[in-house]
Amino acid sequence: MNLNTLISLCEPLEVTGPEPDALGALQQDSRNITAGDVFIAIRGYQVDGHDFIQAAIDNGAVVVICEEPPMNYSQDVCMIVVEDSRSLLGPLAQAFEGHPAEGMSIIGITGTNGKTTVATLTYQLLQKLGANPALLGTVAKCIGGEVYESKLTTADPIELAADMRKMVEAGTSHLVMEVSSHALDQQRVNGVQFNIAAFTNLSHDHLDYHETLADYAKAKQALFLSLGEDDTAVINADDEQALLMAEDCKANIINFSFAQASDVECQVLANTTEGLTIRIGQSLVESPLMGLFNAYNITEAFLIGQALGFDTDEIVTAFKNIPGAPGRLQSIEDPDSDKPIVIVDYAHTPDALRNVLQTLAELKTNQQALHVVFGCGGNRDKSKRPKMAATAETYADIITVTSDNPRDEDPDAIIDDIMAGFNNPTNISRITDRRQAITQAIKEGDANTMVLVAGKGHETYQEIQGKRYQFDDRQVAREALGNSNVNPKTQEV
Repeated sequence: MNLNTLISLCEPLEVTGPEPDALGALQQDSRNITAGDVFIAIRGYQVDGHDFIQAAIDNGAVVVICEEPPMNYSQDVCMIVVEDSRSLLGPLAQAFEGHPAEGMSIIGITGTNGKTTVATLTYQLLQKLGANPALLGTVAKCIGGEVYESKLTTADPIELAADMRKMVEAGTSHLVMEVSSHALDQQRVNGVQFNIAAFTNLSHDHLDYHETLADYAKAKQALFLSLGEDDTAVINADDEQALLMAEDCKANIINFSFAQASDVECQVLANTTEGLTIRIGQSLVESPLMGLFNAYNITEAFLIGQALGFDTDEIVTAFKNIPGAPGRLQSIEDPDSDKPIVIVDYAHTPDALRNVLQTLAELKTNQQALHVVFGCGGNRDKSKRPKMAATAETYADIITVTSDNPRDEDPDAIIDDIMAGFNNPTNISRITDRRQAITQAIKEGDANTMVLVAGKGHETYQEIQGKRYQFDDRQVAREALGNSNVNPKTQEV
C-alpha cells in the first residue's frame, strides 16, 4: 500500500502534511500504533477515536484518516480528512491485507437464533464434502485446521481482514461466518462481498442497542441489500421478517417453509431423542440433532450446500454424521441411570428458550419432570427478563432462576426483574450463585428428571464486574453428576 493508492481509496475532502516514505499497518486503536502505521479515527458508540489522534501521532503514526482534525496537533504527519471514516474502515482493511475476501466463496448467516448452529452445520458439511472451509463465529474461529478464540460474533474490520489473509494463505475455499446485527449496523463487514446470505429468524433481542424491533430488522436486512444479481439469499419464509429480508434484494432468493407453500416446502417426518428426519423439497435428510428449530437450521445449511453447487445426494449422506455446534442442546452424558438427564444450551432469548423448552417438553415421557435453570445477562435488554420467566413457566415443571453473566449489574436485581414475569413466583427457586443452582438442580433430580441449564452453552467464563472468571456449565454439570456429595459452593467433598 502506498500513499497515492490510500488517498484514492479514501476519496478525501482534504489532504495535508508530508508524504511518508512508507506505510505500515492500518490501526483504529492508538495503543496499537507503531512507527510508520496509519491511524483511522472512528466515532464509536462509547469512545471517539478522534480524541486519540495526538496519542496515535506520538506513538509513531505517519498518516491519520479522520473526519475532523484536532485544533492543535503535530504537523509532521499526513492528515487525510474524509466524510465518513467508519464506512471506509472495512474496505481499507481489506486493501491493506491484499483483498483476501476476493479469494474465496463467502457465506454469511444472520438472525436472532440459530446463527451459530447454521454456520457450524454449513462448515461441517463443507468439510464432509471435501472443501477446505473456514469458520468465523460466536464459539470459535477455525482457520486452516487451527481453532482460535472468538471474542465477538463478528470481529472488527481490521481483525476480520487479517483473519481472511490467514485463510488465503491456508488455501481456504469457503468462509462461513456469523454476521451480527451490531456488525451490520457498525459497517464491520463493509468491503466483504457475500456470495450467499442466509436469514434464520428475528425475535426479541438486542433492543438495548437497536431500541426498536424495526431498527433491529433493518440492520439485518442490510446483509441482503448488499448482495448482487449473481448471489443467493436463503430465507426462512416462516418468519414474520422474511418479506423485509427479500425486499429490494437483487440476489436469487430461495424461500423455504415448514408451514406454507414456498420455493422449497419442508416437513418434519420424525423428531425424537435419536434425531430428526426431514423432507426438504424432494430430499429425505436424517440428522442426529433434535427439535423443530433444528429442522430449520438443518434445512438452511442444506440449501446453502445446494446453492454452492454440491451434489444433493452427497449432502444428504453427510448430514447423517454432522454433530452441530457445541453448547446447543448438548447432552452431558453420565453412565449412572439413576441420575437426571442434563442438557446444556445457549438459549438466552425468550424465543430461543421457548424453542428448547418446547422441544424437551415434547420429547420427555409422562413420568419425567423438566427442570430449567436460567438467568439473564447484565447490561443487556432488560425488557426480555420477564418474558424469559413467562416462557419458562409455560413449559417447565420446575424452575430455578440464577445468574448468567451479570456484568456490571447487581445479579440479585437482575433476578428480581425476572421474577416479576412469573404468575406464581412462590413456586420458583432463586439461587444467585450459578454453580450452586446447577449443582442443586442435578442433586435433587433423579432418573425421571430432565435438567436444562440454559443461557451460556459453550461459554467457558462468567463475566462479573468487568472480569471474566473461569466457568463452564458443562463442566459444573459433569462434576455434579460425578459426585452428588460435592458442596455446591466450595466444590469440596
